[in-house]
Amino acid sequence: MNTRGSRPCSLGSTRRALALCKCFRMMQIGPRTTSGLLSDSLDIPLDLTRFFSLRNSRIFRQVFDMWKDIEKSRINEFNYEKVIEILGEEGLIEDAYSAFIEMKTLCLSPSLQVYNSLIHGYARNGKFDDAVFYLNHLKEINLSPVSDTYNGLIQAYGKYKMYDEMGMCLKKMEMEGCSPDHVTYNLLIQELAEAGLLTRMEKVYQTTRMNRMDLKSTTLTAMLEAYANFGIVEKMELILKRTRNSKALLKEDLIKKIALVYIENFMFSRLEKLGHYLSKRSGQNDMVWCLLLLSNACMLSQKGMDSVVREMKVAKVSWNVTFINIILLAYLKMKDSMRLGILLSTLTNHIVKPDIVTVGVLFDANNIGFHGNGILETWRRTGILYRCVETETDPLVLAAFGKGQFLKKCEEAYSSLEPVARQKEKWTYCNLIDLVATYDGSVVNG
Repeated sequence: MNTRGSRPCSLGSTRRALALCKCFRMMQIGPRTTSGLLSDSLDIPLDLTRFFSLRNSRIFRQVFDMWKDIEKSRINEFNYEKVIEILGEEGLIEDAYSAFIEMKTLCLSPSLQVYNSLIHGYARNGKFDDAVFYLNHLKEINLSPVSDTYNGLIQAYGKYKMYDEMGMCLKKMEMEGCSPDHVTYNLLIQELAEAGLLTRMEKVYQTTRMNRMDLKSTTLTAMLEAYANFGIVEKMELILKRTRNSKALLKEDLIKKIALVYIENFMFSRLEKLGHYLSKRSGQNDMVWCLLLLSNACMLSQKGMDSVVREMKVAKVSWNVTFINIILLAYLKMKDSMRLGILLSTLTNHIVKPDIVTVGVLFDANNIGFHGNGILETWRRTGILYRCVETETDPLVLAAFGKGQFLKKCEEAYSSLEPVARQKEKWTYCNLIDLVATYDGSVVNG
């Protein structure tokens, strides 16, 4: 049981200022005083500049007391309920508890919402003993917990990765005669998906299907990411199909995870479908063009790549090194030295500077009979080779085509160095090329 009073809280005064200001705005009451701490404004009832100087909960309580003492009718269950709710949401649980004790001192009856705020506030702060105490205390005062009471606790258990406790909380909820609602099941799926507990996640998912409950877009996204993380293609695609009928917006990191699953399973045509899906949702951004190019490049489709390039020209897309390297790597794999040479020679036309992947393509092209000494000399003359080594190419490209011989040799040569030598402040392309040449010589002579 928490018996603490309103002792100073270690959280910042700025958070208290915003929390109290939010309370007053929700109450829609403009405090009126000439003290300087409170203003006449209905929109912003606090002078935040002065309030930011408040250092602890004692002064915070003084400001709140000043506000409610201006008009005694403000001392009621509704206002305290709102104050405790906002303080709990802001993580100021000490202040919320202090307001709760004050309510009881004033002979005000805390509502179920007040207890929910305390339970959720303690749980969000990892103080589950206190949260469970107040949950059990509800019976003693003839208040019945509702689904929202348990939902906040379940979410907090998930936050702290206490998945067994989360399951026990659900059982307790059912035993107490409180039926889990769609919010409960959405929370459970999201937390279990994030934890990678797929069997338990799918069990809950099937329950929602049987009960014809709606799934939030965030829940579908969480499931999609879980399947992508484990590389389960069929189930991943099933959920991806469901997201098309929802308002789910997939973040770029998740798109890349899905694309990587397709690449690892040699399902290159799916990359194009994923690109079109993303285009409909978020417009034709760089990720879309990357997927479209990569799909056709992996299938070594010259016609497909040309088609995408024409679309990019129409859309006036700015080229980047990822686009260039996708096409270069395709030409390298196709052993098309003529097209490869033309593209390497016209990089400046696209205002694109090569990165380590581009340099690697140039050296690996020797294996298909391409002589890139002229291009290398141009890069040396224009200062490109004296730039610091960078990898600007999207990792999906290397996942699709793999590292070439030059990049592998770079890694081997770098690994062969003494620790002190590795800590060189500046590695340029020239340095790296010389290092590989020296390493190759030592391997041959050795």
